[in-house]
Amino acid sequence: MSITGADGLPPVGMAGNAVRSSTSVRISMRLPPSMDPKKAYQIIESKLTTDVPYGAKVTVKGGMNGAGWCMKEPSDWLMKSIKKHGADFWEGKETGSYGMGGSIPFLSELGKMYPQTEIIAFGVLGPNSNAHGPNEMIHLGYTKKLTCALAHIIQSVAMN
Repeated sequence: MSITGADGLPPVGMAGNAVRSSTSVRISMRLPPSMDPKKAYQIIESKLTTDVPYGAKVTVKGGMNGAGWCMKEPSDWLMKSIKKHGADFWEGKETGSYGMGGSIPFLSELGKMYPQTEIIAFGVLGPNSNAHGPNEMIHLGYTKKLTCALAHIIQSVAMN
């Protein structure tokens, strides 16, 4: 869970031991692909509104409930194409991957709409960048290589 915004809080240097008239926070909860987002919302809402101390009133608004996504194992031909064309544009380096982006709701929706389709998410974050952070950026050299590799991978789809 992350606090992505807040209103009504004093700066740390001026904060005291006092109850404020109101405070608002926006939170984001990343869910595993197997968790029902509506159920998660109900659980979070219950935790935030049950047994609230000092008679404070808690109101929960929102409900942007996106489902997580987990990539299926790619077919052999697709994995071979990814490895070959990745190596073609990265000086022969072996293709690597890691799990990230599992909470991207539109990938889950695409998977439901097209259950027989192989969906693979590629990203273009640059070296030493921080996704959704102040130093998020796209490395242009990396992006050009990825675009070229993807064009060849997409072309290989026609061959299968």
